[in-house]
Formats: sequence, structure tokens, C-alpha cells
Amino acid sequence: MRKFKNYFNALFATIIAATILTGCGGGDAVSVQSIIEAGDVNQAREKRKELSTQQRSLADEISQLDDFINNSGEQRNIPLVTTFKVENKQFKHYIELQGNVTTKQNVLIYPEMAGTLLKVHVTKGQSVKKGQLLGTIDDGGMRNQLSQMKTQLSLAKTTFERQEKLWKLDIGSEIQYLQAKTNYEAQESAVKQMEEQLGKFSIRAPFTGIIDEVILDQGTVVVPGIGVAVFRIVNLSDMYLEVDVPESYVASITKGREVKVYFSALGETIDTYVRQTGNFINPDNRSFTAEIPVPNKGGIIKPNMTAKVRINDYTSDEAILIPQSVINENAEGEQYAFLAKDVTKDKIGKAEKSVITTGKTQGDYVEVLTGISNGQNIIEEGARSVKDGQDVKIITE
Repeated sequence: MRKFKNYFNALFATIIAATILTGCGGGDAVSVQSIIEAGDVNQAREKRKELSTQQRSLADEISQLDDFINNSGEQRNIPLVTTFKVENKQFKHYIELQGNVTTKQNVLIYPEMAGTLLKVHVTKGQSVKKGQLLGTIDDGGMRNQLSQMKTQLSLAKTTFERQEKLWKLDIGSEIQYLQAKTNYEAQESAVKQMEEQLGKFSIRAPFTGIIDEVILDQGTVVVPGIGVAVFRIVNLSDMYLEVDVPESYVASITKGREVKVYFSALGETIDTYVRQTGNFINPDNRSFTAEIPVPNKGGIIKPNMTAKVRINDYTSDEAILIPQSVINENAEGEQYAFLAKDVTKDKIGKAEKSVITTGKTQGDYVEVLTGISNGQNIIEEGARSVKDGQDVKIITE
């Protein structure tokens, strides 16, 4: 570099000196202006020949300087690029589906007996336990009948116990003993039947959940049958999503697969898993079902809410990932990326085209199966403007 500076300084001095001699007429040299004023054509031709020789000499020296500058490692006009080093990392691919929240415990509760709804014991939104009393229907006097039957049962029991003692002491006839026993058992059976019948006038929770709706008011006459439900009860702790998965994923979407469920209405993502998959391919849309449980500790997730479901169908623990923006494609349909090879201390390298085979895509990144190895430098910014074998200047990594 010092040699270049000395050479340039000497040439610059020569040019200045020649200019001064030409313009001002230094030493014995005759100036152009004086020749023109003298009107001597022969002298003018000689002067022109002299200046032309000087011009060719200067042009040759300038050309030498240009060659030196162009071949200088620090001064060449080469493309500027950025690179990154690829490293093996875990790669998880997800398929995206839509689903609706549902629950298997979302039922309407109907009365088993006809009568007036005497009392509603719960309110909308109230949490209830399995078997808890929700409403009471007028039994039409059956409770009084049960009381009388229990009195008769008590008498029948006493009679039987006494007759049994006598029978063991060989007192009384066998027929008396058997009649007392039969009467007691019959009364006991009748009481149990009446209690079961009377229990149907009490409406109870079939499972632990929340009263989603109180449909009929207190004092309403209710009758068994569809369309006259009294309550709706749901279990918000046992929510799940059922999604239709395309047939092509039947081998990769299996029980236990990781799932991320995003509720746009809540702005919340829940991590869960595939609880089970269906064993039937729907011929209408060529899909099978996947059941995904949805934890609902806060109770904010409701039945029929829509969600975006992302199911992990592929995982690689040592994948090579590169941005889609660095991938090019040639006329034959081959995909390729440029590597930065033989990088010097001055960050000058050579662009090398590498044909690649790609796998799955997730977001802005693509998995590379062949063509790129761990630790290689990939050209990122400027990848679409460089050519194979071209020198490049790396500005950042």
C-alpha cells in the first residue's frame, strides 16, 4: 500500500509539473499562447506533437493506477452481503385447524313426574354437586301415604318379630309365622316402592356442574317429556374440542400429540394434547376426528367457543432451518441457496451455489434436508443478487 502511495504521489507531481510547463511556459519551453500569437504553423505542429506524447504517457500511467486499484483487496467494487451460520436445532411442525368447544356434560333436565313446581332451590350460574336438590314438585299427597305405610310397616315388623320368637319356642302354628313374615316383607317392599316414586318429585343434579339456565319458574305445572325441561346444567371442567383432521395425517396425528389451542376471543393460548382419535374416515370430507381436552380452571371457556387448533405432526431434534427469503429456484425447478466459502480475515469470501432439498415449512423458515450442513455460512441479505463463484464482501454475520 505504501508503494502505491509513493507511485501515485510521483505521478501527481509529474502531472502538476507538466501542467505548469504547458500553461505558463517554464524553462525553454514555448507556451501555446505565444505560438498562436506568432502565427507559426510549423512550430504549432511541433508543439502539438510534443503535447500528444505527454498525453499518451499520462493516459498509460493512469491506466496502470486503475488496474492497481481494481485489483486491490480493499478497493474492489464487490457485492456487500450478510451471512449467518446454520446450527442444528429442534424443529416442530404444526398443522392448523379450526374447532368448537363442547362438553359431554351439557344436558337439559326434565321432570320425571307431573305436578306443580313448588320450589326452585338454585339460581342461574350456581355451582352444584351431583345429587343436589334443584327443584321440588308437588307430590299430590303421596308423602302422607308414605307416612301411613311406614306406620303399617312398623306394626307388621313388630308382629313378625313376636311371631318369630314364639315360633322358635315352638309356640303357635307355622302358618301364623309365615303369614306374619309375608305381611312384613310385603309392607317393606311397598314402602321402598313408594319412596322411589316419591323421589321422582325431587329434581336433582345428575352430575357436578353449573346451572346454566333455570328454564321454568316456580309455580309452573310441569309434565314429563321433551320440550318441558326445567334446568340446563353444564360441566365446564370437562371441556374438549373435536376437530376434523385430513386423511393424509392419519399416521402422524396420534394419541398424545402436543396441541396448542388459541382462543381469539380471550387472546389466550392453552397447551394440551390429543386425547383420542377416531377410527372412521368420513367419506364426505376424507377426514377423521381428534378429541382434544381443554383445561378450564378459571371457567372462562364456554361451550361452542371457536378456537384455532395447532397440532404437532412432525418433530426433528437436529434440524437445519433457513429463511425462505434466501432460497432461489432455477429453470429446472431445483431450489438452491448461496454459501459463503473461503472467507478471509478481511471478510472477503466466495459465493457458492448449493442445490438443496427442503422439508416442511413453519412460518418464515424451511427445514433443509440435504445440501447444507451444520456450521456453514449462508448468504442472507444480497442472496438474490450474487452469482455462483463471485467474490462477496461480508459486512455482518
